[in-house]
Amino acid sequence: MKIYSFILFIALTSSYIAKAQSLQQIWKSEEKLHVPESVLFDSGSKTLFVSLIDGEAGKKDGKGGIALLNLDGSLKNANWISGLNAPKGMALDKNILYVADIDKVLEIDIRKAKVIASTPIPDAVFLNDLTIDDNGNLYVSDTRTNKIHYISKGKSSIYLENVTAANGIKYAGKELYVLADTELIKFNSKKEKVIITTGLEKSGDGLELLQNGDFIVSCWAGIIYYVKQNGEKTKILDVIGTMNTADIGYNKVGNIIYVPTFNANSVIAYKLH
Repeated sequence: MKIYSFILFIALTSSYIAKAQSLQQIWKSEEKLHVPESVLFDSGSKTLFVSLIDGEAGKKDGKGGIALLNLDGSLKNANWISGLNAPKGMALDKNILYVADIDKVLEIDIRKAKVIASTPIPDAVFLNDLTIDDNGNLYVSDTRTNKIHYISKGKSSIYLENVTAANGIKYAGKELYVLADTELIKFNSKKEKVIITTGLEKSGDGLELLQNGDFIVSCWAGIIYYVKQNGEKTKILDVIGTMNTADIGYNKVGNIIYVPTFNANSVIAYKLH
């Protein structure tokens, strides 16, 4: 009976997620956040890391930083890390937060709230998103040069080239998923390319992989899609002209999407139904 109940629970959960194609707003942060570009959910500390550009997206001006939000959207620390340039995508591995900052990847010890290392990426112009593989190696996209870089033990190399406007990336199951302009692409361990879906209305930005293998994809201009494994896509949010939808975060336990609104200077949480 216990085994049957467990199987039924998994079946119902999978069915629920598979049908999840709408968003319901839960909260919107009240405190002004200075050009939030990316949100990362940390289940351990029950905190949202928010990268703040607070200046020009490609300029080394020292205005950028990382803010912390509580899970109800209230401000935990507006200046947790400061003095960065134009920080964008983030990835967390144990107690180290990795941040893409124009032409280098920073390592931040979250216990000390301090930058402890920096890996320069030769010829990088606009580093954008980060992801980590099962061995702790990093992949970072450069949207302006159409490249994806690979970092292992503090050393960088080019992993992929000619990936048009490479932005959101996610490593899972020995495969690398990439938002490249208006396409969602998968690269296997041999770097063989498979297009999952194409024809996004605007260039893709944020990418999250759901537990059932489907995807949530955001376009910076103000669109969010639900994309199934077979490539079928459904637009579940369209706020073009009202706010941006940049590099989204995801809480798989609560099935919540966190949306940084960039020029609207806030983060909005949506329940995925």
